[in-house]
Amino acid sequence: MKLNHRLGAALSGAVVLLALSACSSDDTGKKLDTWAKGVCDQTAAQTKKINDANTALTKVDSGGRPQDVRTADSAAFQQISDAYKSLAGVFSRAGAAPGSKGDQFQQKAVTSFTTLSTQYASLKKQVDALDVTDQNKFAAGLQGVSDSFKQAGTDGEQALSALRQGDQGKALAKQPGCQSVPGTASPTAS
Repeated sequence: MKLNHRLGAALSGAVVLLALSACSSDDTGKKLDTWAKGVCDQTAAQTKKINDANTALTKVDSGGRPQDVRTADSAAFQQISDAYKSLAGVFSRAGAAPGSKGDQFQQKAVTSFTTLSTQYASLKKQVDALDVTDQNKFAAGLQGVSDSFKQAGTDGEQALSALRQGDQGKALAKQPGCQSVPGTASPTAS
């Protein structure tokens, strides 16, 4: 059982702020585009960290030594938590987005990424606490981590979906730094 196999696509969608699906057909204004470019220029590095950690999670062989699985999962969850924390910081430093309800959009982004960071930090704690001396206990504990992992992916997708809305979401969608990184792994069920 791979920890990531059930969540695959959902987490990949949640990982990238902004595998934003549509480009804006209306002019959201120069200020909004400048704001979005400033934000997105800073998000690409964090998106890569999240994608790299997800790729590492898909490569973990849960049939391997429990200690190795725990170590790999713990490192990946920490990396994802740190990246989401950095994304919250990017939006916090960017200030309110220009346009209608820009301050609410900014706060929603900061809150969403802070919450995701906390969820992945909790996953790290869960996996760190797994008993690696007994294969059966480890497998049972790993199932609990997997359930929490699925919930984090679902919560992340819902939060990010809200950030894809409105003029701010459309402005972010146009920026290369806020789009999916081409060629990143898409975990698949095995």
